[in-house]
Amino acid sequence: MREYVFRHRVTFDETNVVGNVYFAHYLHWQGHCREAFLADHAPGVLAEVRCGELALATVSCAMEYFSECFALDEVEIAMTLRRKRGSRVEMDYEFRRDGSMVARGGQVVSCLRRTRGGVLPVQVPDELSRALVLFEKEKETVS
Repeated sequence: MREYVFRHRVTFDETNVVGNVYFAHYLHWQGHCREAFLADHAPGVLAEVRCGELALATVSCAMEYFSECFALDEVEIAMTLRRKRGSRVEMDYEFRRDGSMVARGGQVVSCLRRTRGGVLPVQVPDELSRALVLFEKEKETVS
């Protein structure tokens, strides 16, 4: 299994008064990772999002925290595809500092097409499907 890896250096404005990273920034970094993935592997999909034809709406997200991060830490965000079905893409994220996992999370994104009547769910675009399959988690087999 390959991971899409996005690296981020924590800034002081991402920390709270105690000095550690405020919890919501990890969710924000999931979005940064996803957007960088689109730029690197599905630029046509990104172009459709930019012009307003396609929307990628986060419909759920979650985080678990194991260790604190601080200003100027370099955090590696590794994204993998958990599952793709219909209009939805489910991704998992691991947040690592110096090779150790500090948090993990996930999100579900729905692909929507903008119409005059509103937004309608659509199949995951082919370009995005082809890009995501490279980062799909291996299926667990039960013996």
